[in-house]
Amino acid sequence: MYTAADLRKGLKIAIDNEPYIITHFDFAKPGKGQALYRTKLKNMITGSTLDRTYRSGETFEPAQLEDRKMQYLYKEDDHYCFMDNTTYEQIHISEGAMGDAKNYLIDNLPVDVLLFREKAIGVEVPNFVNLRVVQTDPWVKGDTSGSDSKPATVETGYVLRVPPFIEEGELITIDTRTGEYSTRVKG
Repeated sequence: MYTAADLRKGLKIAIDNEPYIITHFDFAKPGKGQALYRTKLKNMITGSTLDRTYRSGETFEPAQLEDRKMQYLYKEDDHYCFMDNTTYEQIHISEGAMGDAKNYLIDNLPVDVLLFREKAIGVEVPNFVNLRVVQTDPWVKGDTSGSDSKPATVETGYVLRVPPFIEEGELITIDTRTGEYSTRVKG
């Protein structure tokens, strides 16, 4: 159990049997009376936010979260299928729970799946992934219109801005934290 004194940004607690993460935290000690802890909480399943104030001495249940190493297998309708690397058990995650991770999923990609009471609530992909460019405009030599990037579509359907020298069929590295082009893969 956590107490109000344990509250801090990034702490994951359970409220009404749902996992929340503290996104903002403020401590206030009025002249007399108990200390107050003002928090902003984000529901890790629905994404909704709450503003709550707690008094010192209140207790909280930690969110029963588990990270599992899994491998992406395939997409079926609006669900994504993953396989546990140790038990070979397969789970399906809805597109809504995927967030931006769906933009970077390629077959057999190792990921971390976040589970709350054995239910998948999120997916974390590696910080960098290599994806093949399937569509981009050709670079016209001598085109100095001032544009230092152009749109490109990668094999997952994700569209991002890349330098003008990137061509169709090339493998590029994307930073999944920002969704931006990182580098061209050599070889």
